[in-house]
Amino acid sequence: MAPGKKGILERLNAGEVVIGDGGFVFALEKRGYVKAGPWTPEAAAEYPEAVRQLHREFLRAGANVMQTFTFYASDDKLENRGNKLSFTGAQINEAACDLARQVANEGDALVAGGVCQTPSYLSCKSEADVKAIFKKQLDVFVKKNVDFLIAEYFEHVEEAVWAVEVLKETGKPVAACLCIGPEGDMHGVSPGECAVRLVKAGAQIVGVNCHFDPMTCVKAVKLMKEGVEKAGLKAHYMVQPLAYHTPDCNCQGFIDLPEFPFGLEPRILTRWDMHKYAREAYNVGIRFIGGCCGFEPYHIRAVAEELAAERGIMPAGSEKHGMWGAGLEMHTKPWVRARARRDYWENLKPASGRPLCPSLATPDSWGVTKGHADLMQQKEATSKDQLKQLFDRSKSH
Repeated sequence: MAPGKKGILERLNAGEVVIGDGGFVFALEKRGYVKAGPWTPEAAAEYPEAVRQLHREFLRAGANVMQTFTFYASDDKLENRGNKLSFTGAQINEAACDLARQVANEGDALVAGGVCQTPSYLSCKSEADVKAIFKKQLDVFVKKNVDFLIAEYFEHVEEAVWAVEVLKETGKPVAACLCIGPEGDMHGVSPGECAVRLVKAGAQIVGVNCHFDPMTCVKAVKLMKEGVEKAGLKAHYMVQPLAYHTPDCNCQGFIDLPEFPFGLEPRILTRWDMHKYAREAYNVGIRFIGGCCGFEPYHIRAVAEELAAERGIMPAGSEKHGMWGAGLEMHTKPWVRARARRDYWENLKPASGRPLCPSLATPDSWGVTKGHADLMQQKEATSKDQLKQLFDRSKSH
């Protein structure tokens, strides 16, 4: 950490608001640097300029955590289902750490090294096997001296606890996020109980990320907070949700939606929705507020603008953005100038422009999770016969 910078716990202990960054995997897929399906982060080594630029855009938008682009960078995921890469997990993780640090040093930002759920856990490998995967990633984070660690995107609290137990061995601050909603993890463990287990395992910051929209995620973290307090424990809280509306999702979240992943655009939250999200998160006591899949820099800027008074600073990117549409005062058309006011945007109900489309979808709801034969992973590419079975099965749902 650069001299003079406060650490993550120092900031949170002082009551400061920490703004996370956004969803690198989805953002870089749209830009042509990540392949949908494996969702692996080899772009950190393959196209470093693209990753660096996205970090800079989030920094300019107000983020003061640069999360290493190491999502799904465990060796078992990099080699899963025929995925063949010219970079090792270590090379990707090292490149991601260097990029995050370079941009963090351009502002008052910290670097967080991240690990996430593994195919090995879904395939019922042992605790020792799964922990060894986390340890291999952790060695790089220690070598590169990241400022703190995040275990994120875990559908099962059991695996998240294993990750926390490995990460805490470094002595660095540890945050842990599950990709769950108010119903709890995929084995039915409630958000409150999940949080208690994570705190007891050694996480100082707990929360949720991905899978659900902002308000759903805030509700889940509120339940976590209530569980931790009821247990007589203490923690800080974080939330990094989707930028998609998901009122029709079940406990599996947005990956069960028929639009996932290539038809989600009609569900994207506006920047004004993000103002409401930031305020709600702050009001329930969450102080680490960021985003996950679907979040672009302008979403994070909206979060930072909403909480500018609490943070005592406006993001650099607000130089090119009038608060609540104020920049429209300079528009050539008078009816557009008439929209340069907060009440217009705060009360707008955006149309989709799709008159034949439903407002809600029916999730797939296959109902499988860790331990089910359908989730056993393999190094070999998915065969045509395996695909045919899936296609036939999908028709019956």
